[in-house]
Amino acid sequence: MKIKTLTALLIMAGSTLLNAQTKSPVQDWNFDQMKDVMSPAYWKIWNKDVQNKIDKDIDKNRMANATLNISDLPPDEQVTVEQINHEFIFGANIFNFNQLGTFERNKRYRDAFGTLFNSASVPFYWKKFEMEPNRPRFREEYWDTEEYWNNLKDPKSQEHWRRPSTDAIVKYGESRGIRLHGHTLTWGHSRWQHPEWLVEKFAPQAEKEHLSKFTREDLKKLSNKEVAEIAPEYAKLLNGLYEKRIEEIAAHYGGRLSSWDVVNESSQDYFGNAQTGDPLTNSTYGVIMPGDYTLHSFKKAEQVFPKEVKLNINDWKNNQNYLNQINDLIAKGAKIDIEGSQMHMFDPKRGDEIAAGKEWETPKMVWDKMEMLSKANRPIHISEVTLTAPSDDARGRAVQAMVAYNLYRLWFSIDKMMGVTWWNLVDDCGAPGEPTNSGIFTRNMNPKTAYYALNDLVNNQWKTRLSIQADGSKPLTFRGFKGKYRVTWKDKSGESKEAIFELKKDGDGI
Repeated sequence: MKIKTLTALLIMAGSTLLNAQTKSPVQDWNFDQMKDVMSPAYWKIWNKDVQNKIDKDIDKNRMANATLNISDLPPDEQVTVEQINHEFIFGANIFNFNQLGTFERNKRYRDAFGTLFNSASVPFYWKKFEMEPNRPRFREEYWDTEEYWNNLKDPKSQEHWRRPSTDAIVKYGESRGIRLHGHTLTWGHSRWQHPEWLVEKFAPQAEKEHLSKFTREDLKKLSNKEVAEIAPEYAKLLNGLYEKRIEEIAAHYGGRLSSWDVVNESSQDYFGNAQTGDPLTNSTYGVIMPGDYTLHSFKKAEQVFPKEVKLNINDWKNNQNYLNQINDLIAKGAKIDIEGSQMHMFDPKRGDEIAAGKEWETPKMVWDKMEMLSKANRPIHISEVTLTAPSDDARGRAVQAMVAYNLYRLWFSIDKMMGVTWWNLVDDCGAPGEPTNSGIFTRNMNPKTAYYALNDLVNNQWKTRLSIQADGSKPLTFRGFKGKYRVTWKDKSGESKEAIFELKKDGDGI
């Protein structure tokens, strides 16, 4: 039954959103009741033909036919089939692990991993991971504990906000069966990644003094050769320092994390800068990087991580230059297993524009972009998603939810797509300068409308649960979403039986 007025819509969307453990998530999301928050111009873009194509592609690319050969079934026995995990990645970053101020909030945050999300991106930003040389923050110390964070009035003022130590996260993820992804090993960003002590501790005094006379903008204007002439001894040391970091992380974790962003946001540097053979690369971000750092990072990562660990490249550009970089690196022998494709909508005004029908990440735009990236013949991961609500009220949250709902459906339908990772789960917990309304939870860890929309897709529409009645002669068959399944039944003696299997392609089963 459709809602008759927008007022009624907003009352429903703005109703108290309880902890998902105490209220059915689907109750606070209903597509038919909320679709009128978007204009007719929006639905002209996301029309019935588009939706039908998405549905067909979901069936084609995300589902398979299973076969169950169970020899000891009594006649008319009911066999229960339950999907217990997805092959597709539904992830989020876990940067606020135990940092949200109360035990209740932290528990809700952790519980989102293993219920809605089957993957977590773990922070390894060098600048805060190794604040002092030779002292990486693997092990949890007091300032990483819940007790510490729960007693702070201004947690965002702490230098390790959104940068928890990593061992506790990895242990927690393993306990919940969560796929773990490391972000990031190499990145030429001064604010988030590049430690100041690289120059302070390792550049000879004369070179350090010389470098201090140049601003970042000054350095950007210089060629790689000119920068190397300013600091020739530092240039010789720098690549070894980067390799040492990758070696130490690989030695500590081995294969415990499934995948790593080896290099982040490097396509701007690649042609004409990072592949010159010069001893240094003058990064677009204004940081002095090792020469050919992208290729060297992949070669080192392949050398020190186990073969089963997937090595990712990640970028926000999503253009032909990014594809050219990937293909060129592969041709040079880089082990690139996954293409990361970021999608950030930081501007809150954009949500209102989309709702009004402005073309942004339309189905055609997404299809064209993914078709281009697919030419590298690697799985694609929408690795960082930000979808900001235009306002922190019922209507704004409903718009955010509808945008997320349609984009997730579209991404889920694409052949080469392997997963989607929402970036900041909680409002007002992003990086400085990022919008405060981009989470799917409030700052108090109450679920927002977008949470219920995604949960409806992941745990309702896209999760197979069914009961099949045996007919005594044929194998039992069903079509389900790809992933891990549990099958239960009672044999002819009345004993309960169980089997687990992975459905990846037609014919898989027991």
